[in-house]
Amino acid sequence: MTTKIQQLISVVVPTLNETDNIDVLLSVLLAQSGGDIALEVLVADGGSTDGTVERVRAWEAKAPVRLVSGGGKRGLAGDVLAAARSATSDIVVVMDADLSHPAEELHNLVRPIIEGTSDMVVGSRYVPGGSTPDWPRGRRLLSRLGGALAWPLTDLEDPMSGFFAVRKERLLAVDPTAAGFKIGLEIIAEGGDALRLTEIPIVFHDRVRGQTKIGWAQMAAYARRVLVLAGGSVSLGNAARFAAVGLIGLALDILIFQILFGMGFRLVTAHVVSFVVATVSNYFLNSRWAFANDGPAPAERDWPRYMRFMAICILAFSLRGGVLAGAVELLGWPPQAAILLGVAVAAVINYFGNAFFVFPAANVRMPSDVRWRVAAIGVLCYVLALRLVFLGLVDLVPEETYYWNYSQHLDIGYLDHPPMVAWLIWAGTSLFGNTEFGVRIGAYLLWMVTAYFAFRFSRNLFGKSPAFVSVLLVALLPFFFSSGFMMMPDVPLTAAWAAMLYYLERALIADNRRAWWGVGIALGFGMLSKYTIALLGPATLLFILLDPKARRWLLRPEPYLAAVGAAILFSPVVYWNATHGWASFSFQTSQRLESSVNFSFPALVTSALILLTPIGLMAAIGVLVSRSGQMFMGKVDGDASRKSLFIKIYTIVPLSVFVAFSLFHEIKPNWTGPLWLAVLPAISATIVAALGNMSRFDGFMRRLWVPTVTITLVFYGLALHYLVLGFPMVGYFGNIRTLPVAWEEFGQQAGLIERTVEQATGKEVLLAGMDKYFVASEIAFYNRQDQDTVRTSVGRGPFGEDGLMYDYWFKPADMKGRTVILYGLKRNDLDQDTIAGHFARLTDIIEQKVTKNGAPVGSFFYRIGYDFRSCLPLVASTSAVACQGE
Repeated sequence: MTTKIQQLISVVVPTLNETDNIDVLLSVLLAQSGGDIALEVLVADGGSTDGTVERVRAWEAKAPVRLVSGGGKRGLAGDVLAAARSATSDIVVVMDADLSHPAEELHNLVRPIIEGTSDMVVGSRYVPGGSTPDWPRGRRLLSRLGGALAWPLTDLEDPMSGFFAVRKERLLAVDPTAAGFKIGLEIIAEGGDALRLTEIPIVFHDRVRGQTKIGWAQMAAYARRVLVLAGGSVSLGNAARFAAVGLIGLALDILIFQILFGMGFRLVTAHVVSFVVATVSNYFLNSRWAFANDGPAPAERDWPRYMRFMAICILAFSLRGGVLAGAVELLGWPPQAAILLGVAVAAVINYFGNAFFVFPAANVRMPSDVRWRVAAIGVLCYVLALRLVFLGLVDLVPEETYYWNYSQHLDIGYLDHPPMVAWLIWAGTSLFGNTEFGVRIGAYLLWMVTAYFAFRFSRNLFGKSPAFVSVLLVALLPFFFSSGFMMMPDVPLTAAWAAMLYYLERALIADNRRAWWGVGIALGFGMLSKYTIALLGPATLLFILLDPKARRWLLRPEPYLAAVGAAILFSPVVYWNATHGWASFSFQTSQRLESSVNFSFPALVTSALILLTPIGLMAAIGVLVSRSGQMFMGKVDGDASRKSLFIKIYTIVPLSVFVAFSLFHEIKPNWTGPLWLAVLPAISATIVAALGNMSRFDGFMRRLWVPTVTITLVFYGLALHYLVLGFPMVGYFGNIRTLPVAWEEFGQQAGLIERTVEQATGKEVLLAGMDKYFVASEIAFYNRQDQDTVRTSVGRGPFGEDGLMYDYWFKPADMKGRTVILYGLKRNDLDQDTIAGHFARLTDIIEQKVTKNGAPVGSFFYRIGYDFRSCLPLVASTSAVACQGE
């Protein structure tokens, strides 16, 4: 007969004034010893003064109980580490002394570690079967808040749990200076993705005797520790020193700004010069004092750190410029007061940028995938703030004002696009007025929808760390960055595309029948935004045909019901087309196919380089040509090949359509933008993968992403700053035709010309933009002097040229006998032979200069025509016309 060997388990119980509970706990706990486990209990006391120590010493004489006096100088974490160093077993259980943790679950807690399937097992209140039946609302709030703070660092449902089992070497591997009351989180952050984690459900009962040690002060200390675990040099000490440095820089900044502005320098000049002086001062003091004890070793204090510091300063400078301009232009603050708000915002960016990026914590061993999670959160917060600040400051581009005109002629269909963009602009301007912010707020919010579904889609395929990086890429890559700023049809299309990919993956890979309802809704809303989302239809059919497991959906009703649901949502556009000669369908299909032959494949490649950045496009191509084993870094599970097939089909099928079209016809630069969503998860997975698990090419690409992220962020910040404030002493390069920098000033001058002509004639005049739609749309939005400008701004359709939707909104017969001011950005727009035949009298062309903030930004041209007459060509091949009334 063989004797069963017991596994020794060391149970660490941290205590602080638990005299009412310690005897009961030790009795219940030691009763669990037996069978296949034997227990030793180490009571890690943090300085009890109520008799707890004496009670534990009494137990030492009669049971395997030891007292370890930690002193409590570094909180619960320090006490637990002190006890763990003297533990006999290589498996350690940590639990509270207040009887809230169920000792009877100890066997279930240690079993996965004994069996070798886990490195750490956590007793969870938030997995199925777990609960907190008698918690007050305040305690629930604190727990959920703490879990939310730790969410980026771990995949656990209950990262705040203090009841866990772990291998001793994992516990002792944490930062020996760790402090606070959540040692479990320290272990998880240290282990990263390499730590095998399991959660088991527990029923957590609140303490009956004694006082809880958890309050808002402990939560604040916990939050600071989470920031440290995330890699930041965050402490009360360096925060105070940084604040002192900031006050010195603030004094220099404001003093120089006030002096220069008072001397008559432009706002942007005073802003730039004062910021540069303060930045130099701050770098010297931060590196020598504020973060001197937290940053890299002396050998690492070289020019790369200075370059990182300058990058953070530029990001802070850009956001500060937007806040300064917004406070002055939108809120009406005086510059002397607005600079204070700008400096405060820049100080926040500088502190966290310095703490995490320039002078990161030197004694925290953080896994690379967690660093990418933290980087993603930082980039996301900055991009959201940057876009929000500049959303209402940068002039609308002509496409945006054209779609704003859509919303002023609200309908269920339009010639060149479905109506979703018009509906979104109408909703935004109904809430925030006919302002840039009102037009664009829908884009800002829908970008969040895109990011949400991109995160969920990527997490399903590759895990949480790649999901964070996918959000980073959606925030950073040019196409997706712009889709969160400018209101275009691509904005709702991209959100619907991301949602459809997520639901398709749930349906086809995860075999979730209900996901087909999401597919139908996403497809319907996508078709209301832009017809190109229909390309996901043949991609879906191809995947179902190629994937054996997915073929069963051909015989199931769900995919067909999803198609019916999408058709119902799309039916308003079908009705509009049926009542307008199928104009929109024809415009987007037959008319494009009948256009002149134009080999534009190089333009397609160039546009992809711009939309994704060169590094992004190279990474996408690398994914598409890789094998499933390469894509999943050798971690091939049962669905790896299916997931690889999914990514490739949903990228290649729509891309191949655009490639084929580009061989014979002109393509638009933005067309391929949404389709790259399918490949982002795989790109993200290569970014966060360990270098040892990837190919040489992937390793090379991975190293390029950090400078790409930095350079791209800096570019966005400076570009938006430039569009609003220009360059000091210079103003703007380029002109109104190439940059959205002075459309508001153009609209104001067009309005002044209108007022002058109306006063001279005593009649209302019409304003005609003589290009396709740019000028007419911008005048309609920015001519604020005319409250009825939408009705009086017309396109070039009445003159025999294509005016898109303006041809539907304005008919030549409605203009008969009217005085019309013709506007153009180029002289030859107004110098066509056919124009003169439409008027009884036509003035010469006049050039009008445009300035912004005192700096020239180009010019426009105008002339005035009196007594408009509609004309018809006498011979189709000539420019001769016959006009009514001749």
